[in-house]
Amino acid sequence: MGLPQIITTVSGGFIFPFLIRLVWGKYVDETKIVGGLLAGGFIVGTTWCLNHGVGLIYQSGAAWVDMAFAAGAGLFVASAMSGDNVGKGLVNAAFAIIGGAIGGIILSML
Repeated sequence: MGLPQIITTVSGGFIFPFLIRLVWGKYVDETKIVGGLLAGGFIVGTTWCLNHGVGLIYQSGAAWVDMAFAAGAGLFVASAMSGDNVGKGLVNAAFAIIGGAIGGIILSML
């Protein structure tokens, strides 16, 4: 992986949690559940198109890290920096990793 792929991958990984943190809460505050659904479609859809359609995230090899990891890591760091409860976030991260591993095992069996 060269420097251009590193820069685009970091940029693509940054855009997703940044938009979630910046926009999603405001959508939900304004229009409640409809805003959450719209934010989900808009934010996830747009960043998926940028990362996979345009190709911002560079992936190679058998195992790869995708947008969910970028969102989890980015939102965890942003919450830690804003003074939220880091211990609770670590517990949630551990359960997310366990759930992802179980999901991966189930998918590999199909």
